Amino acid sequence: MASELRRRQLLTGGGLGTGALASVTGPTGQAVAARTAPPPATSRPRPVAPVNQAIADHMPMAYKVQPQQVVGVDVEKEIAIHTMSDVEDRRRRLIEYIWKGSGLPTRMPQAEPDAPLPPEIATLTGVRQTTKLTVPLRYGVRAVEYLLKPQGPVNHRLGIYHTGHGEDPAIRLPTVQALLDRGYAVLCSDMPFAGWNVQLIQEPSDPKKYIDIAGDTKAHNRLSAYESSRFSAMTFFLEPLVVGVNYARKILRPQSIAMIGLSGGGWTTTVYAAVDTRVTRSYPTAGTFPFFLRPGPPIDSTGDWEQGGVQGATVPGFYSIASFGDLYVMGAVGSRRGQLQILNRFDACCFAGVGARSYAPVVNHRVALIGQGNWDLLEDATHNKHQVSPYALEVILWDLETNPPD
Repeated sequence: MASELRRRQLLTGGGLGTGALASVTGPTGQAVAARTAPPPATSRPRPVAPVNQAIADHMPMAYKVQPQQVVGVDVEKEIAIHTMSDVEDRRRRLIEYIWKGSGLPTRMPQAEPDAPLPPEIATLTGVRQTTKLTVPLRYGVRAVEYLLKPQGPVNHRLGIYHTGHGEDPAIRLPTVQALLDRGYAVLCSDMPFAGWNVQLIQEPSDPKKYIDIAGDTKAHNRLSAYESSRFSAMTFFLEPLVVGVNYARKILRPQSIAMIGLSGGGWTTTVYAAVDTRVTRSYPTAGTFPFFLRPGPPIDSTGDWEQGGVQGATVPGFYSIASFGDLYVMGAVGSRRGQLQILNRFDACCFAGVGARSYAPVVNHRVALIGQGNWDLLEDATHNKHQVSPYALEVILWDLETNPPD
């Protein structure tokens, strides 16, 4: 019965939010049919935008054709996940690797209600309250986040915006402002040792000695020295989010959580949505490629330490559990969950070109076969910047309104 439901869903193009039949697990553990609610009758189609031909005409051919790296790659085998049991097993193993058996942290941050907006986001309007959250981590590191409550009507949803590796802080403002204007509380996060998290860290072998790794152009590459059987430096990236969401859920009780991240924040969004199912919709932007695409033209996008380097070599214990294809599936699968990966075709920084077309249909199909959630790709060819563009933001807001996860 379950396979027949999935077959019909795929043949009719059904998915969550389309009114299609989906295969879900009933209370007895057997597959049962569940009809998902159709979108509102007044909903409009997903916004589309033309290729910016003025930019395209000046870009090398490498931005417009599939790279050589896709030749001979069996993309189906790049994704090891086939069932919901596979998803749950790999999520459990990732959490085990990151937190070394202690599970997702349940602790709370140090909270300072009514804190001033930091300079990086001081021009935001419509903020009723700012709470500064501080999360103590290992090796003397402290992560800072800011939880913003909207001034206008509240929609009882939480949005997370995560920046990348030191891009202009102003890039985040339009997206955060748009969420506030629509009644979202917003948790603003920065990468470790970037933005408002620039700080010293204890040497792994001498806690009395602090070193400055933020001054390095590849600061995160220094974190390999902190990996051990008892500790993973991945916690510097992910634990502040877990603890921040713990606090936001206790104080605000949001009905859903959407996460948007750019560049390194796009990587963080991909990984965090994979390990924490409290994130219901995720929009990683210009943040990742599967390993087989990373060294290819038009831009070498090997990334920093946490990105895995070549074939996951920098963090082998992590990427041996889940490939990027697996992480995409894990971030999308689940009741009322979904992920839209956004890549800028003419991005001046990284993860550019049309190579994603080699894996996007496979990820989409794998999520559809599992039968819960949805995954899609937005290839943004409207600009040549490293950003969440106005067009991408329009699509994100459309998705949140058309497919409400709550």
